[in-house]
Parts: sequence; C-alpha cells; structure tokens
Amino acid sequence: MMAASKPVEPHSGSGFPRWQLALLVGTPIVLGVGAVYLWKRNKTKNTPGKSNGERTTPEGSANPVQGQEGARCEQEDMSPLDRAQGAKNKGNKYFKAGKYEQAIHCYTEAIGLCPRENQTDLSTFYQNRAAAYEQQMKWPEVVQDCTQAVVINPRYIKALFRRAKALERLDNKKECLEDVTAVCILESFQNQQSMLLADKVLKLLGKEKAKDQYKNRDLLMPSPQFIKSYFSSFTDDIISQPLQKGEKKDEDKDNEGEAAEVTESSGYLKAKQYMEEENYDKIISECTKEVESEGRYTAEALLLRATFYLLIGNATGAQPDLDRVINMEDANVKLRANALIKRGSMYMQQQQPMMSTQDFNMAAEIDTRNADVYHHRGQLKILLDQVEEAVGDFDECILLRPDSALAQAQKCFALYRQAYTGNSQSQVQTAMDGFEDITRRFPKCAEGYALYAQALTDQQQFGKADEMYNKCIDLEPDNATTYVHKGLLQLQWKQDLDLGLDLISKAIEIDNKCDFAYETMGTIEVQRGNLEKAIDMFNKAINLAKSEMEMAHLYSLCDAAYAQTEVARKYGLKPPTL
Repeated sequence: MMAASKPVEPHSGSGFPRWQLALLVGTPIVLGVGAVYLWKRNKTKNTPGKSNGERTTPEGSANPVQGQEGARCEQEDMSPLDRAQGAKNKGNKYFKAGKYEQAIHCYTEAIGLCPRENQTDLSTFYQNRAAAYEQQMKWPEVVQDCTQAVVINPRYIKALFRRAKALERLDNKKECLEDVTAVCILESFQNQQSMLLADKVLKLLGKEKAKDQYKNRDLLMPSPQFIKSYFSSFTDDIISQPLQKGEKKDEDKDNEGEAAEVTESSGYLKAKQYMEEENYDKIISECTKEVESEGRYTAEALLLRATFYLLIGNATGAQPDLDRVINMEDANVKLRANALIKRGSMYMQQQQPMMSTQDFNMAAEIDTRNADVYHHRGQLKILLDQVEEAVGDFDECILLRPDSALAQAQKCFALYRQAYTGNSQSQVQTAMDGFEDITRRFPKCAEGYALYAQALTDQQQFGKADEMYNKCIDLEPDNATTYVHKGLLQLQWKQDLDLGLDLISKAIEIDNKCDFAYETMGTIEVQRGNLEKAIDMFNKAINLAKSEMEMAHLYSLCDAAYAQTEVARKYGLKPPTL
C-alpha cells in the first residue's frame, strides 16, 4: 500500500522507471531519492552517428561488383574470396528489391565459396543470410545463421541483436536477454532499440516468474517499525487508535496509560490489546474469532483483519473483508471510508488505477471531512503524474487538519517535483523555501526532513541533505529506509563505497525485513561487478516483496544480473564497474 511503502520517488524524466535497464546491467550510478536512472538515456535520441532504428539491412554494397552486371556469380579469373564477395553483393541487390529467396541463394553461394580462413567475411555472409530469413519470419533459421556468425565473431553486434529478436519471437526470453545484454554493453548503452528490447524482455520475465511465485510465497509479517509507520499515516482510522475507556474492563478504567485487560469473549478487543503490545502475529486469528461469533465489533474486526492481510501481502484474503465493510451501510462511516482507502491502495498496487480512483472518490463522497481520504488520494495522484490534483488533495487535507505535517511535507515535495521536471528554477527555489518552513514549523516530523533531503540531493546540495538525514535518524533511529537513503547519498556525494555499504548494512541490521535495503545492496553489487552477491541480495528482497508487481520488479533485477554473469562467461564482456 502507498502509505506503507517508501517515500514517493520521482520519475527519472527519461520515460523509464528506476527499475529498468541501466540499473540492471551495470551502467554508472546516478543516484537521487534512492533511484538509479538510465545512463545517458536522453542522449540517444536523434543523436547523429548513433543508430536508434532497426537493424534490417544486410552488410556490404547493394550493387554487384563493377563490370559483372548480369554475369554469373562465379568467375574463373577471380579468387574464391572475390567470387564470394560477388555473390554476396548480388544477394544484397536481391535483398534490396525484396526478393529474399534469391538473396538467400546468393548468400548460401557466398558461404560455400568463402575460404575458411576469411573469418570476418564468412561471419558477414551468415549474418546477411539471417537478415533475409528474418524478412521471411523463419526464426529458427535466423537463430542458426546468427549463431554461426557469433561463433566466428563473438562480438558481432548485428548478429547478436538479430538473434535476440528471433529468440524473442521463439519465446526464448532467457537467451534473448543474454544476447541483448551483450549488445547493450558492446554499444555502451547508446542504442535505444536494443535497450528497449532488453527492457521489454526483463518486464516479461519478471511478470512470468512473479505470477507463479507470488501465489506460493510464504506470508511474512513486516517489521514492527514498518507496521507502526504504516498506521501513523492515518489520523481518522478507528482501528489503529488505542483501546478506549469503554472497551476496558471496569477495574482497568482508572489505569490510564496501562495496557488494558479485556474479556476473552471479544476477539477484536483482544486483537487491539495485541496491537498495543506489538504482538502482531496473533491479530488475524483474534479478529477471525470476532467475525465468526458475529460480535459487537464485527465491522472493526473485518477491517483490522483486512489491514493485516494487506500488510503480509495477502490481497486475496483482504478484499472480501474490505468489500463487506464498504457495503455495511449501518457501519461507522469512518470505517467504510478507511476500507475504501485501503482497497483503493490495493488496486493501485495491482495496477488498476481506474478502480483505485473510484474507491478514493467514493470515500470522499461518503466522508467529506476525512483528512485521510485526501492525504492518500494525493499520493495516488502523484503516482499517476497528476500533480496539480495531488496538491489540491493535500490542501484539502491540510484545511481539515492544519497540524498534518506529513501532508504539508508531501504537498511541498509534489510542488518540487513539478518544478524540477518543468525546469523552473524559480519554482524549485520556492519549493525549497517551503521545505525550510515545514522543517522549522514541524521539527519532529521525520518525513519532512526525509523529503527535503531527497530534493536537496537532486539539487546536489549533498552536505545539507546529509544533515537532513541525520535529523531523521535522530527522530526515528529504527527507520531502516533512512539509512539506505543516507548510504546512497554517500555514494553520489563522496563516492564512498565503504561508508555507503556500511549504512545499508546497518539498515538490514535494524530491520532484516527491509526489502528496499536488500534491493539497493543488490544494485550496488551489480555496479561493483559482484554479480553472485547481487543475485543473493535480490533473492532476499524477492522473498519480502509486498505485492506481485514489486516481486516482478525484483525478478527483473535478478534476471538482469544473472544475464550479466552469462555474458561475462560466454563473451568476456563486463560493463563499467564502480
């Protein structure tokens, strides 16, 4: 859910989210807000001398050898290589005319005539015949000829890329990814076409693996810090409030501040007590008792059970409970609105933005003065790049709760991202001044410092960003995510790899269920060339994924790292490392 995840991260401005190819195949790190952006992505657009299009043509002149027009390919007074070249050139002419069968015949003749010691020429002839087979959509033949070309010349970019495209058509994604990874490294990530194919295959592989694995994964309760952070993002959430006087046994009503003792007959009240004790593993079962007994707190128990189902990543279990609460017209309106917020967030994780928007809008209709609705809908709008609408929602939240430091900080961050992506330096400065004001008025809001630090990092004000992260840590020493961001800052600011890794290791020590820490550690190990360790880190993050979409993303990282190990083994190719 949005409220429970990392702070909203900006887009790279390149059209690629942070989890795509540059992060995957070892291009230099450009770190901001914990993201790794596509290296020199924007430089590939319309750059003279850089190929961005399909590689569809054969190599060599499209015209026959001078003076040989209409003659047979074989000439008695020419060397075998010259005759092979003549056959190839004639094949190129047929190719250009769209006569692919005749072109294939000529390329086959060239392959037969070419002396075996002329390896470069021979590999070209195989690659040209593969290009003709490609036009006929004979994918196995394309793979076979490109393989011959690559055996002769292992760094033959055209042959590797053509084979990658054919392998994709044959649904051999693993080998396709290996070939296109090699191409990207050989081209120094300067060709948009190969990068797009790599991105496409990584997404498909990630989705395929996550679809099977997510259903069968172990359901793990997040860390107490994560759970408390999640609930702190709600102010109108009845189920997250401490036990009220009326919910306690008579003998405990005078013991304010002490943990309440409750009757065993109420599963929901027992679950609330476990909430206060941070004994989270017992909450779902106690809520189930309340629901099955149709007790007084059935609606509350359904909502609390659904919330913890969501926290452990069991959306299938959560949805029926949320549906029931939403449809209880006699239930407390704040319970129904809270259920709509959580279902809307769940839909967003499932990449169903229209259904998500409908739920948030319905929540705003039934509980117009619920600040949580506007706060969480504002986050949704940021994810949908609807910044102006997000700011409007944050304003409404602030109007209802002027002391909501979190909403004010997120509004300021939304304005900053809008100014930053729009290249408006004056508006950027206005947003930065806004952060100064927020951190001054709400000195105990860790989120305000964290978001300000992210903006400062974007602006390369690294020293001040470091100060903001230190203030976050002072306020929330158990927040693992802050240590990860601070570690990434050290890499960008001082290129201090050891300190960066130490801070991320500290995050894992604080919270061994922090998937963001494992993911980031894996990304850095890719950059260092430690691919086996990177794969291990990604696998740990996969086991902690909170949604199928997140798991797919992590599998993409893992697959890309594995593809690099294969490319290094087969071709001795390695991208730049830190």
